[in-house]
Amino acid sequence: MNKTKSEYITEGLRKSFQDTSCKMANRICYGYTVAKNGELVINPTEAEIVRFIFASYNKGDSLGKIAKQLGAKQILSPTGKSKWNREAISKLLSNEKYVGNVMLQKTHSFCGIQFENEGELAKVLMKNHHPAIISLDEFAKTHQLKSERAKAPKEELIMTATF
Repeated sequence: MNKTKSEYITEGLRKSFQDTSCKMANRICYGYTVAKNGELVINPTEAEIVRFIFASYNKGDSLGKIAKQLGAKQILSPTGKSKWNREAISKLLSNEKYVGNVMLQKTHSFCGIQFENEGELAKVLMKNHHPAIISLDEFAKTHQLKSERAKAPKEELIMTATF
């Protein structure tokens, strides 16, 4: 069977995942910059904001409240907008890069459409790939809280919401 160009590219990317210098592993995210040698390094200003977001969430603040606080402090979003959205904050709180790890193949594409990888492909975890901004304990606490809040009955969420 003949492979398409796309299949060859995908195969090459998957082989590169085994190498710690894989360019996909060094994709920049908020809180980091890329050094001249291609490695991720902490951006001190953005890292403080990342720590603020994790600390606020872990003390009980909602995604909406955190977004409002960032806006009030005139902190630009990762995309440079003056307003943060809940989804951006939620994704930031779920990103394992903040503990120094990289997970590859979290998504996959089929016919040009990107899907979340729910076990169709093996995920590749690179531990201690770069400097951490958040401790493993704080990250674990965040995930525990996210899980608990996701399972809370909607009535309870409405009653505990602050306006």
